[in-house]
Amino acid sequence: MSYQPLASDDPEEQKTYGSLDSSSSRSSSSLLGESLRIEDPVVGSDNPFLDTETAEYWRQVYENCQYECRHAFNPKLEWSAREERELVRKLDWKVCLWACVMFFGLQVDRGNLSQAVSDNMLDDLGLDTNDYNYGHSIFLVSFLFAELPSQLVSKAVGPDRWIPMQMVLWSFVAISQCALTGRGSFLLTRSLLGFLEGGFIPDLVLWLSYFYTSRELPIRLSYFWTTLSVTGIITSLLAFALLHLRGVLGWEGWRWLFLVEGVITLCVGVASFFMMPASAVQTKTWFRPRGWFTEREEAIVVNRVLRDDPSKGDMHNRQALTPKRLWEALKDYDLWPLYAIGFCAYVPQSPPKNYLTLTLRSLGFSTFNTNILTIPAMSVQAGNVYASYIYRDDDKPLYRRGNTTLLVINLVAILVFLLTKIYYVWRNKQKERVWNALTEEQQIEYRKTTKLQGSRRLDFRFAH
Repeated sequence: MSYQPLASDDPEEQKTYGSLDSSSSRSSSSLLGESLRIEDPVVGSDNPFLDTETAEYWRQVYENCQYECRHAFNPKLEWSAREERELVRKLDWKVCLWACVMFFGLQVDRGNLSQAVSDNMLDDLGLDTNDYNYGHSIFLVSFLFAELPSQLVSKAVGPDRWIPMQMVLWSFVAISQCALTGRGSFLLTRSLLGFLEGGFIPDLVLWLSYFYTSRELPIRLSYFWTTLSVTGIITSLLAFALLHLRGVLGWEGWRWLFLVEGVITLCVGVASFFMMPASAVQTKTWFRPRGWFTEREEAIVVNRVLRDDPSKGDMHNRQALTPKRLWEALKDYDLWPLYAIGFCAYVPQSPPKNYLTLTLRSLGFSTFNTNILTIPAMSVQAGNVYASYIYRDDDKPLYRRGNTTLLVINLVAILVFLLTKIYYVWRNKQKERVWNALTEEQQIEYRKTTKLQGSRRLDFRFAH
């Protein structure tokens, strides 16, 4: 579920901004201030800056907040469809691919506990299923409480700095799990991992939003979930190999698992310091003197993002969120249905995934076959705290009571999805009635003067 700005009703604002196909002989390195006169235009997104007053208003906004890409802002810039396709392809290789690599690093350390317990980790540490539950709960609560602070830090220092720092810090904790001695150290590392990993995904989405439009971003996020499944397969095969090291240097196999996979994440984290430019206009540095983009490509990246959502430039990438902005976001009731979905929709996937290795082991499968058998079961899950208490020690190994609970939650989740769909259909129609009651002049004036942002604007519609 996502939301997007409604296309303008102003004829002037419905002119294409230049996503055009062309055989023009003009060089792609044309000056930023020049426009290409290209025939056979392909309909693209509206350019809200064609209106002179609107363009000047936003230019002043970008200047006042010292937006890092303000020098590349050009309301009259045009480009061909071929240029845009090639540029998006370059963004996918340079930006999205590395984002997927970093997401891989997150999932390696976040998901290897279930593989470790297949090697009798609980017995080795004197723990039981309930201790395992507590560990999951502590991790998830810590993760939850770290979400907001992490995002505030990311916005203040920049995701290009904070994300690599996060990865390096949690990789040290992940590596330290090879030295676990009992219940206390187990719960402590679970808590630290939750605090350090919390906020990673929204921080990464923030960084991607500097390069992609709102229509492109959901597709790139789908690559994350593909990465999650691929990570599950790779780590299961890796666990199959590493758990065979039980007895080497007197260590259990799960200790080698935590050590090696923690080092993998550490390498990704260190590399991320060099693979994450702060913005499209800041790719040139001492270790990358030529940068990723030409001057014209930089201008296209910046202007296509701003034309999709002008408010993306109302803060610079080292600017902290104010309490007022935070409060405005929290009280946006139009987003509350999405929170309800997140709370219940993915719970049923969590217990089977977390307990699959324990269940297979209790049914007599070997440590190594257990990890191979988990490959088909890897699926997307957000998880939450109470999911950790659905499978209890007194309900194993078949967890009949827990599975009944999951069935009920699935039915509730379906109902929440349907109600959310109905709500957004109704909300769009409600806004449409009010919007259409305005005259054309009132609509133009609203766009220029409204202080509302995001989904609270009258000219926004939810995509459902």
